[in-house]
Amino acid sequence: MKKKRLLWQLYPSYLFITLAALLAVSLFTLSSLSHFFHKQYSSDLEARAQLFKSRIADLLLGGSYPALDLECRESGRTSGTRLTVILPSGIVVGDSEENPQGMDTHNDRPEVARALTGKTGTSVRFSSTLNQNMMYVAIPVFHDNDVLAVLRASVALSSIESELRRIRMRIISVGFFAAILAAAISLLVSRRIANPIEEMTRGVGHFEKGDLGYRLFVTDSFELGGLAEAMNSMATQLDERIKIETRQKNELKAVLSGMAEGVIAIDNDKNIISINEAAARFFKTDPASAPGRTLSEIVRNITFLDFVKISVKDQQNHEQDILLDDCENRTLHTRTSCLHDEKDSQTGILIVFNDVTTLRRLETMRKDFAANVSHEIKTPLTSIRGFVETLLSDCSSFSEKQIHFLGIIEKNVNRLMAIIEDLLKLSRIETERPEDLHFIKSNIHKVLSSAITTLKPEADKKNIVISLDCDRDLTAPMDSSMIEQAVINLIDNAVKYCGSNSRVDIRVEIKGQQVNIHVTDTGFGIEREHLPRLFERFYRTDKARSRQLGGTGLGLAIVKHIMLAHKGDVSVESTLGKGSVFTMHLPG
Repeated sequence: MKKKRLLWQLYPSYLFITLAALLAVSLFTLSSLSHFFHKQYSSDLEARAQLFKSRIADLLLGGSYPALDLECRESGRTSGTRLTVILPSGIVVGDSEENPQGMDTHNDRPEVARALTGKTGTSVRFSSTLNQNMMYVAIPVFHDNDVLAVLRASVALSSIESELRRIRMRIISVGFFAAILAAAISLLVSRRIANPIEEMTRGVGHFEKGDLGYRLFVTDSFELGGLAEAMNSMATQLDERIKIETRQKNELKAVLSGMAEGVIAIDNDKNIISINEAAARFFKTDPASAPGRTLSEIVRNITFLDFVKISVKDQQNHEQDILLDDCENRTLHTRTSCLHDEKDSQTGILIVFNDVTTLRRLETMRKDFAANVSHEIKTPLTSIRGFVETLLSDCSSFSEKQIHFLGIIEKNVNRLMAIIEDLLKLSRIETERPEDLHFIKSNIHKVLSSAITTLKPEADKKNIVISLDCDRDLTAPMDSSMIEQAVINLIDNAVKYCGSNSRVDIRVEIKGQQVNIHVTDTGFGIEREHLPRLFERFYRTDKARSRQLGGTGLGLAIVKHIMLAHKGDVSVESTLGKGSVFTMHLPG
């Protein structure tokens, strides 16, 4: 569709409205003037007829029609008016212009017919007798309330028409000049409206090209000036936002380029939105040409693609180690998170991964080393403990000092054996795969009661009361033996570090989809600085006291790994001198 300039849309309409109004006024003026002149002439003719009526009444009553005709001629000549006297029968008995005897009957004339009814009649028409347009005014002449005759006064309209033509020409001339002036004013007004808008259009063109520093001229018009100010303000804000967005984009690009982790953003159809250089190098692709391609075009690993497919489908964040079946057998630690728009609808997935092949190999080597060393050391320690127990069983020939040394050897061998057992437990927990764990719905109350029963003899030695607050019917998916081991470790620590005649409280609460198992003691408490490292292997807050109480330094590490195997966690809150609260967070 062809577009028109605003000027040529405004100007014709303004000009049309102005000319139409001018034409309407001119026509109305001409019509009013014509009506005014006709009315004035009609009133004048009626007045002349009234003056002449009193002079012809006696002549009519006497039947002196020749004298009446003569009077009409003299009076008509004097007043410049054609006077006609018509009997009720329509016969003309006197006329100032023509011979009455040669004139037709006039009772069919509209003004005469009205006058015969006793009212004044007025009519304008062409006179065949005088061969010109005439105005007629007829009045009745009464005698004893009867119409004796009709007196008609008439005058030619040529003078009126001439005057009207003169006035009409003046109006047309004035109207012509008024139309020219109106056209000029309309053009000026149209330009005054259109020019600022056209200037704004050119300014918007600058904005469209990115020249947001350009400013529109602000006119004195309230509406257009306000619009120009608003657009200038909009350009300023857009300029600032674009600069901020560009800066943030460059910062993000710099961050992504400098990341060792690979980052890939995809939409819900698994088309690549963006990819950083680390990810492009890892999958041997060009980061500039990757956007728009599908993920399967650059990633040829089924496990990786299935992992991403699940994340897109369930709209949840996931984390997993993925083994690439390539010649290097690399391992990727991969995390996904959802991308959302302003309406909080998912628009895609962000994939972040890093190569943890070396780290996982080192972890495997460490786990294997701990397990192998534990197995290797356990055999000689078992032999040493057997020999020491044999010597102590028959120590009659030993001196008191020798017996003391044998006791120290036995104590340290037992401690080493406890450490080896804990290391083996920890190794088994770390090496077990999720599918090897026996996750079944188990009664939590029974598991906790079994753990309490195991530690009750040790608690009774110190007169420590162990209480349990748990719903007897509460169940959760778990490996009951592992959870029991974790609770035993926590209760064992509580019993060891609590004074005599104290208590240990075990309380279970449900919080959302999570089961929290709280183990509260009234022991020595733990300083705040030790809390972050409390679940590390062999970490001790008081090494001398821990060794004296027979701790291995692995109990809390075992609890931590058991909870991680259950996709849960363990936390601690402690106040020095008042006790501690250990909480196992178990998914329900």
